[in-house]
Amino acid sequence: MAVLGVMMMMVKNQVAEQGMFAVLQRIKDLDIDAVEVSQIPMSEENTADLERAVKELGMIVGALSVALKPGPTATGDNLEENFDKIVSDCKRLGTKFVRIGMMPHRAMASKEACEAWAAECEQAAQRLAAEGITLCYHNHHVDLAQFDGERIFDIVRRVAPSLYFEVDLHWVQRGGMAPLDMLELYSGVCKIIHVKDFRVQPLPAEALDAIESGDRATFQSLFNNIVQFAEVGQGNMNWPQLLPAAEKAGAEFFFIEQDDTYGRDPFDCIADSRAYLASIGY
Repeated sequence: MAVLGVMMMMVKNQVAEQGMFAVLQRIKDLDIDAVEVSQIPMSEENTADLERAVKELGMIVGALSVALKPGPTATGDNLEENFDKIVSDCKRLGTKFVRIGMMPHRAMASKEACEAWAAECEQAAQRLAAEGITLCYHNHHVDLAQFDGERIFDIVRRVAPSLYFEVDLHWVQRGGMAPLDMLELYSGVCKIIHVKDFRVQPLPAEALDAIESGDRATFQSLFNNIVQFAEVGQGNMNWPQLLPAAEKAGAEFFFIEQDDTYGRDPFDCIADSRAYLASIGY
């Protein structure tokens, strides 16, 4: 069975305020045994706390977030400038996956730019593989855009066969592809799964006020933006089918993630997600 964890981007503010080890202890107390580290500096202090949690709490550091190069979408170490440090961190923590959270925006804009970026990823993936580390790419809905009938996902896989995927099932759904189809199509390639629900909220009062006052533009904007990130089990995703399918597709980690908690304490959201997953056998 895939190891269940949490995407620490959700608690980055708490790490900054309370320290890494204290947050990891709280995560462990929620019956969660693994983490993926993203948008949190891999400073010596944080890395030492992660190492301590591995030894003292039995925590698994399933994946570290990296960028290919420095740039607007890079939020931490990058493989161009920090390759040796990234490898050292992985070996120190027993981590075998690193993941790129998003391709540069320009790479999303044309087939040629996407192919060029993917070719660089292939080189980086091969270099990491020589160190026993697997490079994964995390999708958003934009990765379902097509150039000449070929999805960005497919372009990346064609050009970078050594690169594996971290599949965010919410973003697949939002991109207009059935998540079960995605898992079947990329079976054997999906190493990490982001478990994030897809909620459609009721029409807000502001939308009703706008349409009644004749402001159709405001109404349409509000009507088109009623999708939310949700605690697992509180949206419309079919997790009892999706999670077994993800394991069949080769997933080794399931990371709970919620990009926006809409004012709720993220630990409460994680606890709700964890309780639901336990109720369906995870």
